[in-house]
Amino acid sequence: MTRPLIPAAKPLFGEEERAAVDEVLRSGMVAQGPQVAAFEEEFSAQLLGGRRCQAVSSGTAGLHVGLLACGVGPGDEVIVPSFTFAATANAVALTGAKPVFADIEPGSFCLDAESVRSAITGRTRGVMPVHLYGHPADMAAIGEVAERHGLEIYEDAAQAHGASLEGRRVGTWGRFAMFSLYPTKNMTSGEGGMVACADEEVARMVRLLRNQGMERQYANEVVGLNVRMTDLHAAIGRVQLGKLAGWTAQRQATAAFYDAELRGVVTPPVAPGAVHVYHQYTVRVEAGERDRMVAALREEHGVGTGVYYPTPAHRLASLAPYARAELPETDRAAGEVISLPVHPALTQEDRERVVAAVNAVAGAGA
Repeated sequence: MTRPLIPAAKPLFGEEERAAVDEVLRSGMVAQGPQVAAFEEEFSAQLLGGRRCQAVSSGTAGLHVGLLACGVGPGDEVIVPSFTFAATANAVALTGAKPVFADIEPGSFCLDAESVRSAITGRTRGVMPVHLYGHPADMAAIGEVAERHGLEIYEDAAQAHGASLEGRRVGTWGRFAMFSLYPTKNMTSGEGGMVACADEEVARMVRLLRNQGMERQYANEVVGLNVRMTDLHAAIGRVQLGKLAGWTAQRQATAAFYDAELRGVVTPPVAPGAVHVYHQYTVRVEAGERDRMVAALREEHGVGTGVYYPTPAHRLASLAPYARAELPETDRAAGEVISLPVHPALTQEDRERVVAAVNAVAGAGA
């Protein structure tokens, strides 16, 4: 009898989310309204120590309007990692600025401060670290480079809700930070993003840009976009925010179990002082073995996995104009990473199946 597939990721919605959506529908206030305002306040209080938050329609929209709000545009350069989803570099390019790719640390998979330093030019406006997989980037080292060269920091915290470093929450270093609320993130609003802003000037500009350039109806102040969050999405997000701490603890418990039991793969290290929230639990395998292992885990053991990211951003055709040839750690990671199921829907039986499958498949390739 074939066992059911353990999915690599699984959005979790329950009766609370359905009831919240029904309440909004009954209210008749479906566009950006009181649910969005409440969600912004609650997200700020729970995850960012009161830093101003503005909700938008997607994580990519959050990066885009955040950069625009900081004045990034044509003639500027922003240093970004290549080992991440294309949206990071896309958002820079959409402002008219140039994304400049830097390499990653092999342990955290996050931006390497020395590679950032080597990528700085006279046009560099800022640096955008990605807290990849839920592990915080080395913000002390990156911050030192940014301060020395007069650069702004913009955080891509799409995958890092609640992560921290030395007691400081992710999202509180940059002039702005973006959290994604896509369905497979650690929490979701169905779709959406949250922009955390360091000052009221940026926060107000984000509010303008997300709403056709106006805070008051028909009083347009700048050329803007329509990237508002609806009250339907915000209502879901508020419920999910209340579940986030428990779900994070479950992810961390699963990661600890994997750390102790997995064999034949390199488990993800956690930097001293870092709190990893495990959006992904990403292992490394021997170069050339990854695709065989992914196929065997699914076809022979019913274990779904993810590969994030098989093609680094600097090697995508869409970003070819910004390509940088020598990013050795990025290229190596792209050929070695496998993300195992770590979502809160996993049972202990699921975890044991994953461990048994990985150990068997890794051993078969030895």
